[in-house]
Amino acid sequence: MLRVFISGQKYYGAEILELCIKMEGVEVVGVCYPFGDKYISPIAKRWNIPTVTSGALSADLMPKNVDLGITAHSFDYIGKKTRYIPRLGWIGYHPSLLPRHRGRASIEWAIKMKEAITGGTVFWLNAGIDRGDIAYQEFCFIQPELLSMSSGKAASRLWRQELQPMGVRLMEKALEDIKKGIIIKEPQDNRLSTWEPSMEVKDIYRPDCLLLNEPGKNSDDSWHR
Repeated sequence: MLRVFISGQKYYGAEILELCIKMEGVEVVGVCYPFGDKYISPIAKRWNIPTVTSGALSADLMPKNVDLGITAHSFDYIGKKTRYIPRLGWIGYHPSLLPRHRGRASIEWAIKMKEAITGGTVFWLNAGIDRGDIAYQEFCFIQPELLSMSSGKAASRLWRQELQPMGVRLMEKALEDIKKGIIIKEPQDNRLSTWEPSMEVKDIYRPDCLLLNEPGKNSDDSWHR
């Protein structure tokens, strides 16, 4: 039996919680979600799953008999002590082809940069932001009509139609393999990494964007450490 703890929110968090509840050989021993979240709360209550309020998650409040931690649209920082409690560590889903587009606004920036392809990554959490070893990846095309829309509206559509279902598929694949003892960890190639700020910040200035068209200049990821 694979015992999992989930930290998440919103529809995707609920999808992953439902997935884990339905999967044979998986037991959800606890969930962490924001106060008032209408997606995960009713599921946790229905199944009598112990809960922790988002923002309060710590090593002291984590169940101690956990095999795997899962983040599912979670903005909680998983500290070192909390990260080390699950026997196998933590996995999460990021809607980009890591190491490209680390950060919260990965979908918006892929569209803003008019890229033709993006994707999703299930990765192992570490001390860095979206820097852990890669477990599974899948790609999808960014339809041309999305590039003419506002980045926010286009990102929302791409998330709902492609990247969110992809995240559920990849997480299911990861859980099926982990149950069998198959652990995949491929280090990210930092020569290819990018990191973008949140689109919610006013007066975004990306001097590093000027380097995108200069061969060799955007391969060193030391600028965003």
